[in-house]
Amino acid sequence: MDWGRKAAGLFLLALFAALLMNDTVQSYLKIPNQITTFETAAEYFKKAEKDEDWKVTDITPSSAAVKAGMLPAKRTEINKIPELRVIPGGQSIGVKLQSKGVMIIGFHDILSDGRRYSPAEEAGLEAGDQIIEMDGEEIKDLEDVVKMVDNKEKNEIKVKVRRKQKVIEKKIPLHSEKDKKVMGAYIRNAASGIGTLSFYEPDEGKFGALGHVIADADTKKPISVDNGKVMKSSVTSIERGSDGKPGEKQASLSRDQEPLGNVTKNTSFGVFGTLSPDKLNEREPMPVAFADEVKTGPAKILTVLEGEKVEAFDIEIVQSMPQMKAASKGMVIKVKDDELMEKTGGIIQGMSGSPIIQNGKIAGAVTHVFVNDSSSGYACHIEWMLEEAGIDTFQEQRNNAAS
Repeated sequence: MDWGRKAAGLFLLALFAALLMNDTVQSYLKIPNQITTFETAAEYFKKAEKDEDWKVTDITPSSAAVKAGMLPAKRTEINKIPELRVIPGGQSIGVKLQSKGVMIIGFHDILSDGRRYSPAEEAGLEAGDQIIEMDGEEIKDLEDVVKMVDNKEKNEIKVKVRRKQKVIEKKIPLHSEKDKKVMGAYIRNAASGIGTLSFYEPDEGKFGALGHVIADADTKKPISVDNGKVMKSSVTSIERGSDGKPGEKQASLSRDQEPLGNVTKNTSFGVFGTLSPDKLNEREPMPVAFADEVKTGPAKILTVLEGEKVEAFDIEIVQSMPQMKAASKGMVIKVKDDELMEKTGGIIQGMSGSPIIQNGKIAGAVTHVFVNDSSSGYACHIEWMLEEAGIDTFQEQRNNAAS
């Protein structure tokens, strides 16, 4: 009796193993209960029928019945991720930023009691500190600082500064010099630059540009934006670059022109904000290529070399680094266009932010040039710029689709 049970058990086990090895059963087991994809159900299963030998029937926008051989149909739920499209840029732009508070960019000495020193520096302030408050009064611009210091009856002022993520309070002695009071610091609350528009999202008016942070020219510290403007610029000439000496676009801004839009963020991925749609010569929206879609090989950049004319130039994506989190150096690119090399010597200042197009999709933006090889440089994946702009990239759904 025991032998009979064992024999029956072994037979069933062998039968089960044989079924598992059967191609039809294997194909049936591969039919998913649920899929998340950028494609429609019809697009997805058209390819799946060829790859997996499935028979697909009763396709709806949200599900499909899938058969393998003579086995019963299995219904698969479809979660379609909306296709993300933005308008590629390439236009030359000027950016003007007003910082939050007033930035200390350096110090100057005063002469008192036979010695030279800077009261602000001795009190512990540093270049790059942002003055946000004086004696309890908010500081917004240079005039606020001048008014607070000049009108001070006592020879000391309480100053709050923002240093990185911390707020620090210091007492600074004031020195009388030529009928006015000084604290021995150079200050500034504005910065500007020329670059290239990377993309524009027409539904919400959001944009990204430059591909890198705007920093103060003296302190090299990022400008913390209180408000900023994006202006249309026209390229007037090109200073050609070479190995060891990056070139530069020379561009002009019209003084009386209306701004294209506002800047609200200045980060390591560029400047971001909103644009007025009527101020742009819009092209058609283009699908976005996420980091895992970018391949080594031919691509193009869109940029301006003369006036306001956006042109496409050949490049090669030499390397695309897989990235699980945002980083500004996601690709290595090399200029392959003879005309671009002749006119610019490769990647030059002002080209930062130029969008990269590959296989009909916007894949990234130029960020840096290699100092020792002006034909090559870094670029960032466009998805990180989109996220900085506050555009939903459906990252969670894409992660689910990949898992």
